[in-house]
Amino acid sequence: MIGIVAVSHSRPLAVAAVDLALQMGGDAPPTVRIAAGGPDGDLGTDATAIAEALAEADSGDGVLVLMDLGSALLSAEMAREFTADPDRVVLSPAPFVEGLVSAVVTAAGGATLADTAAEVARAADAKRAQLGATEPDAPTAVAAEPASGQLSFETTVINPSGLHARPAATFVKAASRYDADVQITDLDGGAQPVSARSLLALMSLGVRQGARVRVTATGPQARDALAELRSLIDDGFGEV
Repeated sequence: MIGIVAVSHSRPLAVAAVDLALQMGGDAPPTVRIAAGGPDGDLGTDATAIAEALAEADSGDGVLVLMDLGSALLSAEMAREFTADPDRVVLSPAPFVEGLVSAVVTAAGGATLADTAAEVARAADAKRAQLGATEPDAPTAVAAEPASGQLSFETTVINPSGLHARPAATFVKAASRYDADVQITDLDGGAQPVSARSLLALMSLGVRQGARVRVTATGPQARDALAELRSLIDDGFGEV
């Protein structure tokens, strides 16, 4: 599993953001290390501390780095050059909090460094879509058209906040456990189906309480995947 490093000017900010992300990551989250604050504990970043965090987070599958602003990027670039294999370190352009949450959930599902980095790079898309500010030429998270022989179910989302962050993360982690191509459609929202393995794509739908959804799956474990996912939705993700 890949590692993740959070680089911030403020240690309290980094600790809070990582704590939020780990709560989404389930029982087996990836290794996350924090490199935050200056050498004297004040606001700032320290390339040496970042390099140490990179070494601790790398189990052999590479490390994804999330940064807050300004000199955090410069310090992270310098720290990457200190590592034995800079190519195994990817600096993400994603916003800090959304990127951390997406990275932890995606990595926990077993995604590679390249796939996690690609997913996390879209971390701001869900907010843009909900605010109606999605750029026309922005990459979409629409899933491929499912193959013939798919299984499916339709149901109503009953938990009070709909598919917000925590239920969406639970849904993605469950879908990622199965050898199946799973997609979800908001039947009331009119959007195209999206991959159930993408937290950002799922959150971009903005599924609210009372919305009707269709979940489809193809593949060797499609039936088992749908059974667990329907149970999660109908149980209100434990929030009802």
